[in-house]
Amino acid sequence: MMETTTVYYHNRSYIQNDTSDDVPMECYQKINATGLFDFIIYGVLINFIGLFGILGNTISMIVLSRPQMKSSINYLLIGLASCDTLLIISSILIFGLPSIYVYTGYLFNYQFFVYPKIVKYLYPISCTAHIATVYLTLTVTIERYIAVCHPLKARSFCTCGRARLAFLSIVTFATIYNIPKLLEIEIYTEKHWKYNVVIYCLRPARLRDNNIYVTVYVHWMYFFVCYTIPLFALIIFNTAIYRRVRKANRDLQQLTHHQRREIGLATMLLCVVIVFVICNILPLTSNIFETFIYDPPRWLVQVGNLLVTINSSINFIIYVIFGRKFKRIFMKLFCGSGILFGRDRDSPEFQTHDESSVTNVSNMTNIELRNSIRHNHLNRTNTIGRNNNVHITNGGTRQSIRLSNRPNSPGTLVYYPACNSMRNLNKVIKISSDQNGWNKNNNNDTLM
Repeated sequence: MMETTTVYYHNRSYIQNDTSDDVPMECYQKINATGLFDFIIYGVLINFIGLFGILGNTISMIVLSRPQMKSSINYLLIGLASCDTLLIISSILIFGLPSIYVYTGYLFNYQFFVYPKIVKYLYPISCTAHIATVYLTLTVTIERYIAVCHPLKARSFCTCGRARLAFLSIVTFATIYNIPKLLEIEIYTEKHWKYNVVIYCLRPARLRDNNIYVTVYVHWMYFFVCYTIPLFALIIFNTAIYRRVRKANRDLQQLTHHQRREIGLATMLLCVVIVFVICNILPLTSNIFETFIYDPPRWLVQVGNLLVTINSSINFIIYVIFGRKFKRIFMKLFCGSGILFGRDRDSPEFQTHDESSVTNVSNMTNIELRNSIRHNHLNRTNTIGRNNNVHITNGGTRQSIRLSNRPNSPGTLVYYPACNSMRNLNKVIKISSDQNGWNKNNNNDTLM
């Protein structure tokens, strides 16, 4: 989370620093005033974890956007990953890169020429991305609650259209809510003490000095809108989901394949929410400090921002650990495991009964096909006459269909589970028959 505390806590501390002539100052801040701890938290950890998070979220969006992953929940997760990525980028630009200069002296041009000009826009963007991630997490939880606890309503409520509308609504609300933050920062110039060049610095704008604005908007509204309301809702919905998952695990044998898949997905997203709550405890504490007491300790703000960056970067790992389908597609796309699984539709995750039937038939040799057709043609009449049954062969598995009061079929009656399978089977047999001199003139049976 890019707290409102963070930027202005620093600005107030700059003004309170000792301004005696014998202490070099840059934008009212002592040189190297933040020390090694600030450099490790922001300059090392946030930058490193942030780069990993950007990579992981990009991969997540690619995997979740695959055709076989299309669903309402995955659409919301793509939106969550995009907002997390935007939050990470803002975190690196606001905290990660400036802390490198403060401790090491590198990135001077970024610190005093680029950063002051972009932070005015990055700060509202980061707050927008944070609020969007909070409410997208809540929306994902509500979607899972409906799918698991009210499955009969899931068909009408959990649709891609509703997910798209929810995402756009959340982003619009978060953007409008954070528009006032564009007016909270001012840029001023001063001459650098060492290089004797004009540099750009930041300070709170006049709006930030308004007590009513700070009390109502910055403290109380942020406390309720960003934390209290969504966190209580997350606790309520996830408690209901957890109870349903526990009950489902006790009755696992009675669940259908679809229900097991929904329960597994709910378990994975339950882990996402747990990580979200854990990583936002310290930022919530920091916000409580600022709302009810005074400025929070600096280390609390720093560690809180680090935890928010971790939360935005770790969902990819949760998907890989708990999402079997996600992991399989990821391995096939990025780890070269397509050799192990073959094409998408050949892998165990995507193979259907129809495809297995066609595959089994297509693996039969031409001689087996010809013998099977001859056998059915010669024994059809005798078989029906003796026991009024038709014995068929489907990929090597014998099945029996009882005929009752039906006229004799002019050809062999073959049952396959879908029309596509029958068309593919006819094509395979036709090609094989033509290659071995078998056609309609030689065989009067028609495959249905």
